[in-house]
Amino acid sequence: MRGAARLRAMTKWEYATVPLLIHATKAILDQWGDDGWELVTVLPNPSGEQHVAYLKRAKA
Repeated sequence: MRGAARLRAMTKWEYATVPLLIHATKAILDQWGDDGWELVTVLPNPSGEQHVAYLKRAKA
């Protein structure tokens, strides 16, 4: 029973990937943060044109 109770208590996450514009990075991340998203990492886009932010937040 401990295992089943533990599974129910685990946090479930949803994820988003967001392209970042160099001139508006802070504003973009602030807006997503205001909506409850936490930044996980930022990686270069494979095309090299812009970066991509990976975010997560707990499911309601």
